Amino acid sequence: MEAIGNLTGGMAHDFNNLLGIVIANLDLLGEVKGDDPDVAELSKEALDASLRGAELTRRLLAFARQQPLQPRRIDVNELVRGITKLLGRTVGEDIEISLDLAPNLSSTIVDPAQLESSLVNLANNARDAMPNGGKLLVRTANSHLDADYAVEQMEVTPGDYVEIEVRDTGTGMPQEVKQRIFEPFFTTKEQGRGTGLGLAMVFGFLKQSGGHINVYSEMGLGTAFRLYLPRSKGDAPSAETVATEAVLGGPETILVVEDNPSLRRIALRQLSSLGYQVIAAEDAKSALVTLETATPDLMLTDIVMPGGMNGVQLAAQATGRCPQLKVLFTSGFSMPQVNGAAWSLPEAAKLITKPYRRNDLAKAIRDVLDV
Repeated sequence: MEAIGNLTGGMAHDFNNLLGIVIANLDLLGEVKGDDPDVAELSKEALDASLRGAELTRRLLAFARQQPLQPRRIDVNELVRGITKLLGRTVGEDIEISLDLAPNLSSTIVDPAQLESSLVNLANNARDAMPNGGKLLVRTANSHLDADYAVEQMEVTPGDYVEIEVRDTGTGMPQEVKQRIFEPFFTTKEQGRGTGLGLAMVFGFLKQSGGHINVYSEMGLGTAFRLYLPRSKGDAPSAETVATEAVLGGPETILVVEDNPSLRRIALRQLSSLGYQVIAAEDAKSALVTLETATPDLMLTDIVMPGGMNGVQLAAQATGRCPQLKVLFTSGFSMPQVNGAAWSLPEAAKLITKPYRRNDLAKAIRDVLDV
């Protein structure tokens, strides 16, 4: 697992930087391509392939437990209710979805986007196991895993957990398949219908979050996946309101700190097209020199940079000098290891992972500036 993590983490940095350049340029090309339908079709196919490459990297990082996570305290019942409509579109009309949510469910601290992605993955597998329709149940409960159970399972810590069960009435799995379902690239689907990384991603995410996943399946009766996430103390926050309006830019000044020249040029183009005033720096030292005369509203900084100072260290010095400066971090590296050195983002710090699209960057910028 450590070897896979080191390999994947190192690959992700360079691969995500390359994909970032491709995706951003294709986004920009989409705005200037004119009315040529052939150009539109070719650019869309290239963009779709690039986004699939980015998703493949994210799933490999998830299995290796090195994907960047942004955990927060969540109400699992609210998350499940919110994603039910999406699951309905995913599995189709011939599958009935029902919820059985515990009324006094504890909260947990987890990355909500990754948990939603995991539930969608499980729902997709359930759909494939029910080609003629069936029932899908999502159940939540407060559970306790005792010492006896932990002895029988790898890497399980006895304690209190929030349990999420996703159960289908599909074909079920034979024992030989069940034993391999979390292996990366293992799939029973025909070629071209899956990468074999969906369940591996779910497994890695649960382990990285301090949780556990187990599967129960009987041929002809169906399959139940049970996800366990450590309970957190205190009350869960109320559900967030999702903004539906278009993400816009603004008149603020942004300092972009990026050592890769191509990515730096693209970030400047993206931000300029959104109306921002932009300043560029190639490393932390140059950024600090810039801050002696400039007063940007926000600094968008890569984390891994040459010169002996990373983005986290830069942000600490920069905000010390300019307390009003807001910071948005970006990285193509996995976390929490960077070149073998452990680091962590400051509490409540915001991160956008490479590769990202212009709209994703625009939203992340406004989320930081408008706080």
